[in-house]
Amino acid sequence: MNRDEKLLQNYHEVITALSTAARKSGRLPDEITLLAVTKYAKDQDVLFFLERGLIKHVGESRLQQAQARWQNPLFAKFSTVKHFIGHLQKNKAAKAALLFDFIDSLDDIQTARILNQFTPSEKTLRVLVQVKLTDRETQSGLSLKDARLLAKELSQFPRLKACGYMAIAPQGASPAELREKFATLKRAFDEDFPPSAERYLSLGMSQDFIIAVEEGSNLPRIGSRLFAENLEEA
Repeated sequence: MNRDEKLLQNYHEVITALSTAARKSGRLPDEITLLAVTKYAKDQDVLFFLERGLIKHVGESRLQQAQARWQNPLFAKFSTVKHFIGHLQKNKAAKAALLFDFIDSLDDIQTARILNQFTPSEKTLRVLVQVKLTDRETQSGLSLKDARLLAKELSQFPRLKACGYMAIAPQGASPAELREKFATLKRAFDEDFPPSAERYLSLGMSQDFIIAVEEGSNLPRIGSRLFAENLEEA
């Protein structure tokens, strides 16, 4: 099996799993948006998916690398929706507002103020508030209570549009624990973001996206399952 065949296999396995999880949660597969985490992927692998129209939403967490990639004519010619998914430092927020379409990891009002200031007047920057699902001090995000308050405060910024919540699953959590935490956040999401609006609940990565989608995520972030390096022999 060559590299292209492996990438296609990865993609179809992910799409099949997403479709099954969506139906299990009572939704149609096209209600789920695949966010391809491209931050560690090789350029040629990302181009492989772009050239075939297989991915549209892409996730990056390193600003300089993202600028170099998506301002390169080889990548810029594709119509992509660019998400910033890492912790956004305030000194990089101005540049992020210019490059990205979504900031999926907002967790403070000061950064929101900078984003609003530097977002071009003709652009609306979508933002998700990051909720912290663990007690680890190194984990970014807010408690659910504080995240819900921040989501409401974002209405004061005309160039920002609050669209939902993002969270990273705690390491080592059992499936039952994950379901409980995801379900709790889904209930808050439904209360704060009405179904008629543009809204995103970004839960789940390569290791836990099936559980996340079953519990209501509609924007899973998938990287290694798409861009796995190990090639199996045909």
